[in-house]
Order: sequence, then structure tokens, then C-alpha cells
Amino acid sequence: MTKTALITGATAGFGRAAARLFVADGWQVIGTGRRQERLDALAEELGGSFRPVTLDMRDLAAVEAFGRAQEGVDLLVNNAGLASQDAEWGPLEQVIETNISGLVALTRALLPALIARKGALINISSVAANYPYRGGAVYGGSKAFVREFSLCLRADLHGSGVRVTSIEPGMAETEFTLVRNGWDQEASDKLYGGVEPMTGEDIAKTIHWVATLPPHLNINSLELMPVNQDFAGFAVARNG
Repeated sequence: MTKTALITGATAGFGRAAARLFVADGWQVIGTGRRQERLDALAEELGGSFRPVTLDMRDLAAVEAFGRAQEGVDLLVNNAGLASQDAEWGPLEQVIETNISGLVALTRALLPALIARKGALINISSVAANYPYRGGAVYGGSKAFVREFSLCLRADLHGSGVRVTSIEPGMAETEFTLVRNGWDQEASDKLYGGVEPMTGEDIAKTIHWVATLPPHLNINSLELMPVNQDFAGFAVARNG
């Protein structure tokens, strides 16, 4: 039986790489995103196995209506998310609405379908959920929410057969970093220079591996980093 995956944020990065990989493996993929032209290009590339859906995760009414209308979904990959270096409320609110509110709304709306299929739910969190860094208060807080939401949802779904996983990547070079830095390519290149960071394809393979494990196995959380990244040390300020 052909399985169906719903992947949010399919227009770039992890989501686009995952859509390509799942379609190549014979899945049907529903991919959402805000940029219609990106979705159309991906649909042209992947053919009839990919169904593009223009959806803004901040529009909760649209997200809930879309989620309730989906049947026959075996896997939800909550990948859509963003970060901002801006300290103004507007950009920070966008992070919260996308990373938390939209994710919860779609998950809640789609749960009956996932339970009916004994499906799987993969939430893309971040190592920022576990380790603090300067400028990451709102983003890290949002990803800590995603991690804890995943673990608690796993407990709530005990006995349903639905698997729930939090995937927590470290440094991965995708368009995500460009967005976070206001499309500053030089800043992105400086961040990743000499690091050999992970790629969107690396994370897509991880998502696919988790999704295709035997149904009696659950990966609760999975943290991964490039070899050249390590845990942050303490910051010490010295007086005088």
C-alpha cells in the first residue's frame, strides 16, 4: 500500500530534501509552503506523487481547516519554522506563530487521521532546544517547546500505535540561515566556513530513517550535529 507523508515547509531546506527523498522511495507527498512558485517548481520536478498546497502556518484558521480535511496521511513532518536575529516584536511574533502555534494547530487537526492509520509524527526541533546561545532566546524557547510537546504528545498517544519523534539538528547549511540573517550570504558563509556542516539531504535521510523503522519502534528524540560542532562552553565576564 502506498503511504502518504505531509511535509510542512517543503519549499526549501530539510522539507524540500525530504519531499524529494520520500517521493523517490514511492511515497505520496503533500508539501506545504508559503511560496507558490517554489511549490509549483517542485511539483513539476516530482510529478504526480507530489501535491503542493500553499499554506501560511501563521493563519491558524486555514491550518486547522486544511488539517481536518486530510485523510489517509501516514506521516506528518512538522518542518516549517524560522528564526530571527531581529529584536523587534513583529519578527519574534512570526517565529512564535510559525514554530509553535501553527505546529500545534496542524498536529491537533490531523491527529484523528494519524490515529486511524497508526501513523507517525516527526517534529523538527533543534539543538537550540537543549543548549543556549546568544540571540537565541525566542528561537531556542520555541524549539524547546517543540521538543517537550513531542515528548508529552508521545505520552498522550500511549496505546494508539502512533509514533512521535523530536529530531534536533545542529549546524546545517540551508536557506534557513540566510533567512535568519536577513539574506546576508556573507554572514552565512562566515558561519559555516570550514565547518563541514550538515546538509538538508542529511536531515532528510534521518527523517526517512525514523519514518521507515518497524512500527513497534519509537525514536523519542534524536540529536545530531556535524563532527566539527560541539556543546557550547560557559561564558565568563571578568570585572576590572
